[in-house]
Amino acid sequence: MGHGHGHAHGHAHHHGHGHHHGPGHDHGTAPLPAAFDTSVPDEALTPEQRSRRSLLRRAGLLGAGLAAGSVLGQAAPAAAATGGRRDKGFLWLAGDHHIHTQYSSDGKYRVVDQVRQGARHGMDWLVITDHGSATHAKIGVEKVNPDIREARSAYQDTLVFQGLEWNIPAAEHGTVFVHPGRNEVAVLKQFETDYDGSIKGATDSTPANEALAVAGLAFLHEQVRRRKVKDALMLANHPARRGVDSPHEIRAWRDATPASHRIAVGFEGAPGHQAAGLPAPLGMARARGIYDNNPGPNSFPGYPLESYRTWGGFDWMTATVGGLWDSLLAEGKPWWITANSDSHQVYADTAVRGPGGDFQTDGRYPDPVYGGKVDLTQGDYWPGQYSRTHVGADGFSYAAVMDGIRAGRVWVDHGQLVSGLDVRVAGAGRWATLGGALHVKKGTRVTLTADVALAGGPNWAGFVPRLARVDVIQGDVTGEVRDKDTFTAPTARVVTSYEVDKTAGTVRLTYDLGRVERPVYVRLRGTDGNRGAVGAMGAAVDPAGPALDVVGDADPWRDLWFYTNPVWVLPA
Repeated sequence: MGHGHGHAHGHAHHHGHGHHHGPGHDHGTAPLPAAFDTSVPDEALTPEQRSRRSLLRRAGLLGAGLAAGSVLGQAAPAAAATGGRRDKGFLWLAGDHHIHTQYSSDGKYRVVDQVRQGARHGMDWLVITDHGSATHAKIGVEKVNPDIREARSAYQDTLVFQGLEWNIPAAEHGTVFVHPGRNEVAVLKQFETDYDGSIKGATDSTPANEALAVAGLAFLHEQVRRRKVKDALMLANHPARRGVDSPHEIRAWRDATPASHRIAVGFEGAPGHQAAGLPAPLGMARARGIYDNNPGPNSFPGYPLESYRTWGGFDWMTATVGGLWDSLLAEGKPWWITANSDSHQVYADTAVRGPGGDFQTDGRYPDPVYGGKVDLTQGDYWPGQYSRTHVGADGFSYAAVMDGIRAGRVWVDHGQLVSGLDVRVAGAGRWATLGGALHVKKGTRVTLTADVALAGGPNWAGFVPRLARVDVIQGDVTGEVRDKDTFTAPTARVVTSYEVDKTAGTVRLTYDLGRVERPVYVRLRGTDGNRGAVGAMGAAVDPAGPALDVVGDADPWRDLWFYTNPVWVLPA
């Protein structure tokens, strides 16, 4: 395995391939956040910006690398790679699209508390997603907006979206969020009032309720088309938790709106609540992710019992090589993964809900107050403290983050296992990166190159995590499935693994796909090597995948993984 030359450039500008923007996007890109801008002296930064900068500096992601672009930039002529468009760099922005506040019936914190903690823990973008409910639709969705706008002003280096956690009719929860603008509240309020499963009494798995979910996505698409909001996205949250997101429903959400501007683009590869598995007396001794359910009357009967638990902290749909996620990718259609905090009540925090107030009347709880003790009975982390979703954006703006998510330029990690990733699939002078497709002639020799910037310093648990192994997973693109409840992909498997013997700097991994004759996709996964097991489809498919998490005894910091979204190779 070849090693790189210590260029840790995961947060640097990268060269990318052209992609179109959705309707009505204005790409007025804000200046770089102060922490990234080396012309701003350290002493001019706020404490949060200073801590952000020291994080970037430790990881080697600041300074020359930012301007110079990727060390791989020279690998392919820009014009060939981008269809003649000028070469573009990506800013890798870390974020979290699943965060609760005092406007959720089970929440506690102010918006500014979550944004301040997110900024401190290295988040560049956040989505506030309070639960859809009658109270939220009536009061909360409007009342939270001034708080969000104040947080945007107070933390200008953090993009703060307004969203909500949708009770998807007939299914689980999902994040819905829109580009900020004068109609953000009106659109979310109407969407929630007309299409939330809880408000409409549409939670059972019936064809009519499933159709209501699809109609809700079509409504969001229409708001974008009519320029009410610049953009809208939906991502399904904790999809396997209760077994109620059937494969055909996920496909229906994905396909509900035109392929040129999908609204539903992915699901959480890893849920929040990652501290919930810490054993007593140090933790709540539940399941990691609070995945401790069993099949119910609305569950999809085809899912096995082990799908109701997490695997190395990841959802079974993502963690199973050859499983549901791979079955979606094998169709050759986009479906991306994210990782989030689902932060409601933070483990080892000292704040409690303020006294008085009435949630039903006020639409929110009173501001938190000091509780006088450390609470070890909660299962959440602050945004960015444990889970991160990294998005390749073509600038620091709301539109650029949404475009990056829709394009699938996304990788996720737990516990700051790695500090940066740059993935290229190249052949015949062209290349594509995460979420993209490399179009080549049949028989073209294709190579995957990944530059992995190892952990640059201690994580929020106070230790420097160590990457032990990186796996390359490959599958054939076999086209649209006839049975929409398919959740296996028989050709997907781990095709090669790299043992990592460095502890700092950058590792370069190269994998030769050979002369590619048929459409395939590749994706990466990495681990600290602490826990592993043969995958559900057997050792020939996944010899050392994540292990089933033990309910009541799963320390998330001792079992760290990263996953990337796929790159397709489409020979013609």
